[in-house]
Amino acid sequence: MSKEIYLTGDRPTGKLHIGHYIGSLKNRVIMQDSGAYDPFVMIADTQAFTDNARNPEKIRQSLTEVALDYLAVGIDPAKTTIFVQSQIKGLFELTEYFMNLVSVARLQRNPTVKSEIAQKGFGESIPAGFLTYPVSQAADITIFRATKVPVGDDQEPMIEQTRELVRAFNNAYNTDVLVEPVGVFPPKGQGRLPGIDGNAKMSKSLGNGIYISDDADTLVKKVKAMYTDPRHINIADPGHVAGNVVFTYLDIFDPDKQRVQDLKDHYTAGGLGDMKLKKHLIDVMEAEMGPIRARREVFAKDIPAVLSMLAEGSERANAVAEKTMKDVRHAMGVDYFN
Repeated sequence: MSKEIYLTGDRPTGKLHIGHYIGSLKNRVIMQDSGAYDPFVMIADTQAFTDNARNPEKIRQSLTEVALDYLAVGIDPAKTTIFVQSQIKGLFELTEYFMNLVSVARLQRNPTVKSEIAQKGFGESIPAGFLTYPVSQAADITIFRATKVPVGDDQEPMIEQTRELVRAFNNAYNTDVLVEPVGVFPPKGQGRLPGIDGNAKMSKSLGNGIYISDDADTLVKKVKAMYTDPRHINIADPGHVAGNVVFTYLDIFDPDKQRVQDLKDHYTAGGLGDMKLKKHLIDVMEAEMGPIRARREVFAKDIPAVLSMLAEGSERANAVAEKTMKDVRHAMGVDYFN
């Protein structure tokens, strides 16, 4: 029985943070280790150029950092094909074909793209590549005939756009070459980890993240600076759980749910200080992130081996992609000389 294929990835625009870990990376490892999938994980350097075209060094350096984060959390190149987007030449061809099957108006309506355009402050100077990156994502997914795409909740509009493009392609060329994917989202309540400043989203650009690579001292400093309840001035005062980032993190990282509930009850009744609560969160997070950090440090000692792994993975991915492109060209009738 053939395995289902899953495809997912990340832009190399810096090290990955624990929002990525909770929102997607952790689930990728679970799916990988289940044995039910043939996983492909992509470092999306081409997509990173859509808003970093004049800073290639940032992408080049981040490529290795993202690979180290993957290896650290348990993405295993013996089980998962880890590859670099720009090395898969068929992706550029398929993206171009898809461009003719979607309107500019449809791309402008994509809520994820609209939100990111507003966040980045492009104004009237939106790079064409940024506006159209959902088309590139659709090519990424479909060229490997992925049926499952593990992503965060905010990526659901991207999956829907991919399904639309698959239907448009198959209808236009009277074929079933391409497969409609399904998004695989984090468990309820774990789709998005807020920033330590209380912002709704942890983000590299906002500087409010805890990174997978952060050392123990940095983790301590960031948790101690975490937003809690500004009205909770004295330890004896009743505190509020809603909007308190420490409790949001405890809900996700502390496996003892009864203990978390007891802490919430104590906090709302009064008598539990913010710093004591944060020290407990530090212990809980260190228990999970410490081993990951240690693995990352080991892999970081041999960067040439990491780059070799990416080259081998890209070669394997390219072979799979080319099989799909042969079928695509045949369906379109552009395999003129075969």
